[in-house]
Amino acid sequence: MPSTEQTLRLAVAALMRLTGERQADLAAGLGLDQAQVSRKQSGTASWSLADVDRLSAHYGIPVCDLLAGVDRAVRCLPARRYAPAPGAAQLTIAP
Repeated sequence: MPSTEQTLRLAVAALMRLTGERQADLAAGLGLDQAQVSRKQSGTASWSLADVDRLSAHYGIPVCDLLAGVDRAVRCLPARRYAPAPGAAQLTIAP
């Protein structure tokens, strides 16, 4: 069974793909720099509870659903956040 940290990294990766966000886009949305997001996503740094709150707000997904795993996080992602084609770059990121 994956750890909570691993589950969160997988959920964030899936959400980034569906929204068309790059690490730099996510970093800007969270008030971090791209290198910080890279370290958190690679597992060399941990997502903090404050980061989880910001991720929740950024994606419009309740914290409990974000931490419940990829399937749950993806199901809870608001339709307006999806990129025009999954994996495609999103030109504007809605708040």
